[in-house]
Amino acid sequence: MAKELTFKQGMKASLPTVLGYMGIGFAMGVVGKGVGLSVWAIGLMSILVYGGSSQFILCGLLSIHAPLLSIVLTVFLVNLRHFLMSLSVAQTFKNEGLFIRIGIGSLLTDESYGVVITEILRKQPVTASWMYGLNLTAYISWIIATILGALFGGFITDPAKYGLDFALVAMFLGLFLFQVEIPLKKQTKSTVQILVTILISLIVLMRISTAEIAVLGATLLGCLIGVMTHESE
Repeated sequence: MAKELTFKQGMKASLPTVLGYMGIGFAMGVVGKGVGLSVWAIGLMSILVYGGSSQFILCGLLSIHAPLLSIVLTVFLVNLRHFLMSLSVAQTFKNEGLFIRIGIGSLLTDESYGVVITEILRKQPVTASWMYGLNLTAYISWIIATILGALFGGFITDPAKYGLDFALVAMFLGLFLFQVEIPLKKQTKSTVQILVTILISLIVLMRISTAEIAVLGATLLGCLIGVMTHESE
């Protein structure tokens, strides 16, 4: 029987995410400083909001002096996908206390979700301790990276020259390959059907709605196809 995963192992599993966060978080700090935010404001935003896409959008809205209500609603909509991610991993921690589960859900990101789902697919005994090691390591690294970007970003005139603009894309590709490796081996037909459904629906929905709605819609359609193919097996 496999041993339960520990906090330290969770920290180790977070290293690919940390490497990606250092690049994109640094860029976030540079952008925040560019729209007039102080180092303290950028650090506080990373602590409270903790969302790469949300923080970039927030900075963009601040730069055009958007109304506060529109900023709040936009950030809420962008992060709404986390509700779906939290639901999909909730059963794994159903025996944990309420506050422990709230802590796990509050720090869950796209990247940490990809890591935990990979471990679940591998039938690893994921624990709350391991999840906190994963989440807290990523969380702290994001805060540090954004603050460093705010402090020293002015010395880098061309972030793309160092590949910082590609850091997040590379991280997502790595996590995606690890995540689909097992499903492709065990249920190739079903997995391909889900991926094709998500891709097509995302392209169609992007043409008739916002990017946030398109992502949510494509995710729900992918889940529907996954349930239908699983029940038919």
